[in-house]
Amino acid sequence: MQIYKLIIVGAGPAGLTAGIYAGRAELKPLIIEGPEPGGQLMGTGVVENWPGEKAILGPKLMENIKEQAKLCGCEFKSTSIEKTDFSQKPFKLWTKKNELLQAESIILASGAVPNKLKCPGETEYWGKGISSCVVCDGALYKGKQAIIVGGGDSAMEYAYFMTKFTNKITIVQILDKLTASIAMQKKVIDNQDIKIIYSSTIAEIKGDGSHISEAVIKNQKTGVTQNLKTDVLFIAIGLHPQTEFLQGQVKLDKFGYIEVQNHTKTSVDGVFACGDIVDYRYRQAITSAGAGCMAALDSERYLSSIKT
Repeated sequence: MQIYKLIIVGAGPAGLTAGIYAGRAELKPLIIEGPEPGGQLMGTGVVENWPGEKAILGPKLMENIKEQAKLCGCEFKSTSIEKTDFSQKPFKLWTKKNELLQAESIILASGAVPNKLKCPGETEYWGKGISSCVVCDGALYKGKQAIIVGGGDSAMEYAYFMTKFTNKITIVQILDKLTASIAMQKKVIDNQDIKIIYSSTIAEIKGDGSHISEAVIKNQKTGVTQNLKTDVLFIAIGLHPQTEFLQGQVKLDKFGYIEVQNHTKTSVDGVFACGDIVDYRYRQAITSAGAGCMAALDSERYLSSIKT
């Protein structure tokens, strides 16, 4: 059975950048793309803070990075990792179809996924007017009423993106203020097409069985509820790391993020981690890419050390 020098789990900015550096080092890495190739940037609109690009669509940026990774010699596999065994070498990973993969070194870059509201109606109407990808679904709701849940940068990005299609946008934020960067807040607050409801949550989502029609909004301070008509509800309330397949294999913190030492080294020698699977503070594409570079360099040094 083939034993890869390096397997990279994840194909977002961290994983692909790791692939570029590992490929240039002649490690011939295998990149496991996971359920959402390209990561969170696939669900964003225009990216204006990537060096060298004044403005570029998130999906286009990821397409460019993936193409560069291919040119550097990366192999790609469209599957997910369901189980791992890092107790002995070579390290073992099992895909969704129970295919066994083995490698001398591993880089974990599977990222984070959006949190859910966990309110009545969410599961029933997911994909029926409820979404976490405004770029994927926003254009379907031209002239319609839209609700954005959240108060961070992603929520502001979602709301601003929707102004291309409608002037009936409401942001529902659990706190009494926004938490997004000042620049992102200004884009939204100065826009007359966007209304903000503070100190409130979504208590329930209602519909006709095939599509949502309204959201029950509850004020956290008074307990008063109101029903707001809507055609679409986008959720942007943070993320949680995709580390379920790593339980018992590497050290995780209480929130499920991988604990690292010296930037990318996990509790298992030869296994490295980078990007949003580690970083709960910065959560930027550029910091993930930088961490991917470091993980690849650390992996290369590790592989060189075990040969000597």
